[in-house]
Amino acid sequence: MGHIDSESPSDVMRWLQGEAAVLWPAFLGSLSLRRSRCVRANCAACLSGEQHQSYVLYDRAEGRRIAVYVPEELVPQVQRGLDNGRALQDLLHQAAPRYIKALKRERAEAKKSEGGLSGVEDGRATSQFCRLGTDASGPAS
Repeated sequence: MGHIDSESPSDVMRWLQGEAAVLWPAFLGSLSLRRSRCVRANCAACLSGEQHQSYVLYDRAEGRRIAVYVPEELVPQVQRGLDNGRALQDLLHQAAPRYIKALKRERAEAKKSEGGLSGVEDGRATSQFCRLGTDASGPAS
């Protein structure tokens, strides 16, 4: 890809798609190891203080906190998804200003090719008004 100062909106889109393609699975949340007591009265793990550990993925949905149990053997895959989700979030933060700059650049180039603001900058509008019996300050009296 060319220099960032000369990229188009479609260049930014292709860049983001290319970078994001390798970031699957991707999701947000936090993975926590929790330890808790069980309901058995004479549990050896609970009596020793070790307790029972399990992994949980926490997130929010519709304003409410959700918790999803994650079996220990799936923890590496879930962690990779969380890492990818953070990386994707970083890419989106990078893409926003690049895309907006590209849109502004495209708009400015379109204005240049149209001749600016309908010819006002180069004096063509004044001559058009004069031919209509009007000067730039208003109608002729």
